Amino acid sequence: MLKRFYNVVVLMGFSALLAAPVQAQEMTLADIRGDLAFLSAQLEELRAEMQATGNTELTTRDAASALLRIGEISADLSAALGRVQALEIKIEQVIEDGTRRIGDIEFRLTELEGGDPTLTGPPVPLGGGENESETITAERRAFTDAKKALEAGDGAGAAALLASFLNNYPDGPLTSEARYLQGEALALAGDFQNAARSYLSGFSGAPDSPFAPLSLFGLSLSLFELGQGDQACLTLSEIQIRYTEIDPDLARDIIEQREVMACP
Repeated sequence: MLKRFYNVVVLMGFSALLAAPVQAQEMTLADIRGDLAFLSAQLEELRAEMQATGNTELTTRDAASALLRIGEISADLSAALGRVQALEIKIEQVIEDGTRRIGDIEFRLTELEGGDPTLTGPPVPLGGGENESETITAERRAFTDAKKALEAGDGAGAAALLASFLNNYPDGPLTSEARYLQGEALALAGDFQNAARSYLSGFSGAPDSPFAPLSLFGLSLSLFELGQGDQACLTLSEIQIRYTEIDPDLARDIIEQREVMACP
């Protein structure tokens, strides 16, 4: 197990080299995101293994220190993954805006030259044709379709679309929000048991995400609907303990729900 710990650390160093500004091999954001997600999974497996089996190769003190360090590295990886995901969204927005502006210019130029602007094809996306931007755009389109279904009040339909989205994009920049919305959709459809699972998955998968406290709040409501009042109250308390700075609307909702649930 100790050897495996060092292997993970070596992999992390190798990944950091790959992500350096000057590199021999070009990598896309998706490649970097994939590496970070892989390393996060490896660390979680290692931590679970150490906690479950103990460790005959390390003293108790060393094992505790290793677990602490693994937790710190895992948090750093999660933060890095979040930054990559945020960058992907910004790049998508820049590409969409730039492509639209280029299309407008081509339309006007064709008009000025006396041609028929309606015959011009769609502008080529910035950066070329088939590239990472198209994957990001497809991801955004699938997410938007699911979100529209939810906003229209179709809980079952939105839940199905979000399940498909999460299957196709399990580690994308919209995953955390998608898992939260999946919980919202299932709750809207009255499936509080699976809603609770989705909320819990959204929180545990990205506890530092902006949607993590919302997922915990949804989990609390679902638990209350399932007759688990004590656990629902504990979950509300967990939000207040874990997240000292939350949205004022959510803070108000928590106070109101504590009264509804008759929490101590």
